[in-house]
Amino acid sequence: MMESVGVYGFCGCKAKNKMKCDSRWEIAASETAPTSAYSSPARSLGDTGITPLSPSHIVNDTDSNVSEQQLFLVVVAIDFGTTSSGYAYSFTKEPECIHVMRRWEGGDPGVSNQKTPTTILLTPERKFHSFGYAARDFYHDLDPNEAKQWLYLEKFKMKLHTTGDLTMDTDLTAANGKKVKALEIFAYALQYFKEQALKELSDQAGSEFENSDVRWVITVPAIWKQPAKQFMREAAYQAGLASPENSEQLIIALEPEAASIYCRKLRLHQMIELSSKAAVNGYSGSDTVGAGFTQAKEHIRRNRQSRTFLVENVIGEIWSELEEGDKYVVVDSGGGTVDLTVHQIRLPEGHLKELYKATGGPYGSLGVDYEFEKLLCKIFGEDFIEQFKIKRPAAWVDLMIAFESRKRAAAPDRTNPLNITLPFSFIDYYKKFRGHSVEHALRKSNVDFVKWSSQGMLRMSPDAMNALFKPTIDSIIEHLRDLFQKPEVSTVKFLFLVGGFAEAPLLQQAVQAAFGDKCRIIIPQDVGLTILKGAVLFGLDPAVIKVRRSPLTYGVGVLNRYVEGKHPPEKLLVKDGTRWCTDVFDKFISADQSVALGELVKRSYTPAKPSQLVIVINIYSSEHDDVSFITDPGVKKCGTLRLDLTGTSGTAVPARREIQTLMQFGDTEIKATAVDIATSKSVKVGIDFLNY
Repeated sequence: MMESVGVYGFCGCKAKNKMKCDSRWEIAASETAPTSAYSSPARSLGDTGITPLSPSHIVNDTDSNVSEQQLFLVVVAIDFGTTSSGYAYSFTKEPECIHVMRRWEGGDPGVSNQKTPTTILLTPERKFHSFGYAARDFYHDLDPNEAKQWLYLEKFKMKLHTTGDLTMDTDLTAANGKKVKALEIFAYALQYFKEQALKELSDQAGSEFENSDVRWVITVPAIWKQPAKQFMREAAYQAGLASPENSEQLIIALEPEAASIYCRKLRLHQMIELSSKAAVNGYSGSDTVGAGFTQAKEHIRRNRQSRTFLVENVIGEIWSELEEGDKYVVVDSGGGTVDLTVHQIRLPEGHLKELYKATGGPYGSLGVDYEFEKLLCKIFGEDFIEQFKIKRPAAWVDLMIAFESRKRAAAPDRTNPLNITLPFSFIDYYKKFRGHSVEHALRKSNVDFVKWSSQGMLRMSPDAMNALFKPTIDSIIEHLRDLFQKPEVSTVKFLFLVGGFAEAPLLQQAVQAAFGDKCRIIIPQDVGLTILKGAVLFGLDPAVIKVRRSPLTYGVGVLNRYVEGKHPPEKLLVKDGTRWCTDVFDKFISADQSVALGELVKRSYTPAKPSQLVIVINIYSSEHDDVSFITDPGVKKCGTLRLDLTGTSGTAVPARREIQTLMQFGDTEIKATAVDIATSKSVKVGIDFLNY
């Protein structure tokens, strides 16, 4: 199969169209587009390719998402986080009630257990054993030698963000060093949530609740590339949440968008304001950061028995202050990533428009854990830490749990030290490994701010703990500063700080200090559940986000008529006496281009041979807007569009068979459908970012 198919581009955009037109296309089209039918140009006779029948244009799909949610009795959202996960649901007949999942068994003292750790345990035979606190506690209680046989995984979601060449065969590494297929692990985790949610719904309904009654919503970071989003969908199919045949049953929600949707509903008593611009609940920027937040958390704890949140159908007080065109930033700071999105309010319905494409990076609270691990390597040696993780995997987990609880106690005004208990096996194994004590290692390491306590603990000064946060927080602030430089982001009215990491007083203080004089900084009270509750609201009304920005430029590789002096000589291809320029990037949509929900790019093609049954178009993407050829730097093949016409060979077809293709970019995922006009057969089309 050749790299670019025999297609060349037309642009029939008119000024009234909402999507911008690249004028260079119009010039190219007038120069290169013949008006009569022709043999499809191709590199080889073996690949007949396809030819366009009509100019590309945009249609507004007014029926998109209309009454779709009425087919389902309930919306269940799964917030699949890097460090913790949970689910919530709402019955479509009672959209104002959001129910957060049952309490989890296990849990840590003083830590809210409305979510469970994103940890999974497989038996030595690689079968699913348990998830969350149950997995962690069982693994902890295993005999050290037996633990080496079990496969324990935590914080594995980040693999989807950090793997550049993600495929269905991508591996994860368990705590014991053994490899396991990532797709298998994600499917096990989603299947666990599916079973938990269906059991709870069945118990509540008093009869068996069917999966077909549920619309599922899974949250992912907005900065994830398309392969990672597709990977999550494939895992959900494998877990039985939905199927390719019924793909609408599953929606992929972007985490900061979900948070944005929920924040629209906030009442004054449901939020804390950090900035110095105004005071909410009697707290202002001059008060100690975190004081109002501590009070809010106490209020939540007291009301923990009620797991039902009432969401009023009216717009919250904060939103009532917003006027048409007002802008705000959502900073979703989670365990793995920080996601930044800029939205603009559209009245009267209060719909949201994405103003600037999602940005962010791997600046979640995991960064603090990595800094702690680096500190341990500095004190005890990288070779020892690596060996200890492999030889005593369960003890390493215990050590990181101990660090996690101390990490949560870090605060700007803290004066007393933080004690982190070292597992006995750490102390014992270190002595065997090095031949001297942990205390000796600390003395000779020249790390002054960490001391040894005779109770078997590392004693960290508050400054030492704060130093572990600094690189991650600095990255977040720097990224926000860059964002505030953009013209689209000037005059932002609010900054909503959400996600689990938003609970950290050190992050709150840093954001307040840097941006408190530019905009009002708001934190929802139950900040760790903001995305989960917003994802339920999104599942009930997916059309609430009306305009998004395309994160990348998308197009296909085509052949255009060769123009002397304009096209590079090395791109010349002569076929059947016609001179073609090969490898031309035929653009569907530009990076950062606004796309309204329901707008589709529509094109008609014909196979060069009417009998051709499978048509393949290679899709390319780039972060740059000015792409001319698929061979330009930074252009990556990111998927394959397959039009499968098998099963229609016996039908009488015209000389030029029309395949109408519609591609939709305005949703959280790129969607495509195709219709064979001759037979009215709807052809399954999948844009595949993983299997090429």
